[in-house]
Amino acid sequence: MTSGISSLTSTTATTGSSTGSGANATEIASNFTQFLTLLTTQLKNQNPLDPMDTNQFTQQLVQFAGVEQQLKTNDRLDSILTASQSASSASATSYIGKTVTADGSTSQLSSGSASWTLTPSRAASKAVITILDSKNNVVATQTTSLAAGAQTYTWNGKSSAGLTSADGNYSIKVSATDATGAAVSVDTSLSGTVDEVDLSGTSPVLIIGSQRVPLSSVQTIGLSTSGA
Repeated sequence: MTSGISSLTSTTATTGSSTGSGANATEIASNFTQFLTLLTTQLKNQNPLDPMDTNQFTQQLVQFAGVEQQLKTNDRLDSILTASQSASSASATSYIGKTVTADGSTSQLSSGSASWTLTPSRAASKAVITILDSKNNVVATQTTSLAAGAQTYTWNGKSSAGLTSADGNYSIKVSATDATGAAVSVDTSLSGTVDEVDLSGTSPVLIIGSQRVPLSSVQTIGLSTSGA
């Protein structure tokens, strides 16, 4: 009988640790009922001269309680995450029509296109542009020239090996020099009016003209264009 109880608790612990779904919450409750039935039967029919070890079924009760608590914790974390995402989405929509300044070093690749605003302090005859993924791995590099003033640099999502990169956030680094070989600073910050907000991903993305800016990159917020 004891081995049957041990098997039941082992199966329940494995199931509960693998996922926190509502279906498994129901299953743990059903298994706990079976456990109590087996335990009660075992207590009624135990040998008085060789009683069962109380430490064993106490440990099994603790194991059930631990798995049940883990499932409840997972459910609560899921609820908190959902509430947080909803609040973030609601906040993002308030940016529409407002002028924002954002750290433009990160842009989102979508449908084979990602854009950055590059503003060199003066014309650069040579600019080495490096694209990095979210793990800071180099994906692509390109050498080009940059005129003075703000301009848009668009990446087609192709890696240096010619492979198509997956949609997601990518960052840019620019190392530029002028005709004399002197270093030229290049600003990647972006300012503009938010036209719309993309809520289809895991986090909101602001659409400013043709550029996609993660909400987390926003540095300042100005008045709505209608109130300017």
